[in-house]
Amino acid sequence: MAEQTAAQHELATLVVECLNLESVTPAQIDPDAPLFGGDLGLDSIDALEIALAVSKHYGFQLRSDNPDNRQIFTSLRTLSAHVEQHRAG
Repeated sequence: MAEQTAAQHELATLVVECLNLESVTPAQIDPDAPLFGGDLGLDSIDALEIALAVSKHYGFQLRSDNPDNRQIFTSLRTLSAHVEQHRAG
């Protein structure tokens, strides 16, 4: 498993907390593992929850009509890179 960066760990913590993932710790989320259809078993409702949590925490909207969402939500690494690129301050 790849090592998480500080930004990835912060985002993983946010995901675990907003989805109440009781069987997963933030450190257990592999940055390169698929967020959806993988070990986490996340679905489209979870994607909405994550998007809401990201907008509250990082100060920018993850829009549901963004054509790049499939790529953005591929893994913790891709989501974190998107957040770092767009976060407010």
